[in-house]
Parts: sequence; C-alpha cells; structure tokens
Amino acid sequence: MDSIKVGMPPIARGDARLFILGSLPGDASLSAQRYYAHPTNQFWRLLGQAIGEDLQAMPYDERLQRLAERRIGLWDVIASAARRGSLDQSIRRAAHNRVEQLRNDFPELRALAFNGSTAAAVGRRLLGAAEGLTLIELPSSSAANTRPFAQKAEAWSVLAQFVDS
Repeated sequence: MDSIKVGMPPIARGDARLFILGSLPGDASLSAQRYYAHPTNQFWRLLGQAIGEDLQAMPYDERLQRLAERRIGLWDVIASAARRGSLDQSIRRAAHNRVEQLRNDFPELRALAFNGSTAAAVGRRLLGAAEGLTLIELPSSSAANTRPFAQKAEAWSVLAQFVDS
C-alpha cells in the first residue's frame, strides 16, 4: 500500500509577488524538510539562473533568505497524498492546499508559476480564472523531466520580470 505523504508549509514573506508551486515534495525533500532537496533536482539552478543568483551554491537557509528578499514564495498545490516513491504519476487520493487563498494572504502577489505539468493541472483547477494574476507553466525541474537544461532555463527565465532585483 502507498504511504501518505504530507507536504510542507508555504515559505514566503508577506510582500511576496511571485509564488512557485510544485506538486508534492519528493521523499528526499520530505525527509530533509527542505524544498527541492534531491541533489538531481534542478530547481535551485533553474531559479538561480532566472533571477541572476547562484542559489545552488548557497546553504538552504541563505537560499530562502534570498527568495524572501526577491519577494518569491514556495509552496505546493497538493497538501497530502498517497504515493509510492516520488513521481507525480504515482500520486493518489490527493488533498489540496488552499492556493486560491494566496491572493488574499499575499496582497502584492502578481504571478503564480507551476513547476511541472501536474502542479499546473491541479493549480489551474483550484484557481479557476485567477483574474489579475499571471499563471506560468514551467517545465518540471525534476530529473525525471529529460528536457535539456538550456530549454528548461529559457522557459524559467520569464520569472525574472516578477521579482525584485
């Protein structure tokens, strides 16, 4: 039987302008209680390149501080689910986070970026029209997405317009 995996709380300052939403953290991230902790996940490299910071080289706490300074929040669309392993296609019986509340909780929010197709499909269903917000679908930062890094980085570069420099 698949075990129930429970996600992590959002990480953001009250003045966040951009949220990046994943699906549900993988086992390495849940074990470490750190977003995008698996060494093959390209999240920190992709986001760092998009905003002009070498996030991957920083300790985790410093990464989060830089995101806060740049007004970027992190969370997931799925609060908990049954899942064997870490792959999105193994997610069953998902309970969702209240991502529709982000607009109320973060009044300066301008954009939501979905890290991967599962996050985008679930997030769009939860948000509906999301008037006044830019919704961005990004190629997954997971190593399971075999698209070349340069192609992913080009897609992720759109995030720069929503962050403070």
